[in-house]
Amino acid sequence: MHTALIDSKCWGLLMLIQQVLHVKAIPGVITLPPSATISNVIKVLSKKRIGGIVISSDKRYCEGIISERDIVKILSQDGADALDDTVDKYMTSQLISCTPDATADQVLTVMTEKRFRHMPVIVNSELLGLVTIGDIVKARLTELEMEKEALEGMIMGY
Repeated sequence: MHTALIDSKCWGLLMLIQQVLHVKAIPGVITLPPSATISNVIKVLSKKRIGGIVISSDKRYCEGIISERDIVKILSQDGADALDDTVDKYMTSQLISCTPDATADQVLTVMTEKRFRHMPVIVNSELLGLVTIGDIVKARLTELEMEKEALEGMIMGY
């Protein structure tokens, strides 16, 4: 179950999440089923060099999410015994999500205030993507660099 918190329809020239998804370094969404073990989660996080994984039985609907931070907390509380537990025992299932037409600034604000780094992008209850704070910051820096170059061009008369 997820809570769609951010859903904007008309925000002018602000960068939208759909634009962020198009420039992500890792396209698509990496998922694991709820039956995956914590050990499996750790292997995928390490192999793919990512910080979070969407939990989904069918790769279409988001049932939860688990992050590196969650893994650290799990292992500090339950120790190595947790490695054989299934991810559904620990995943965050009350998700805050966004739609592709939410602005990057809105999503970044929510992530910062709620202190998490991964947000599923949902359309009609189906998983479209996953954005991270890093994705948004990178896209925003690229946008600012383009704005800077455009302003320099106008000043120089190009």
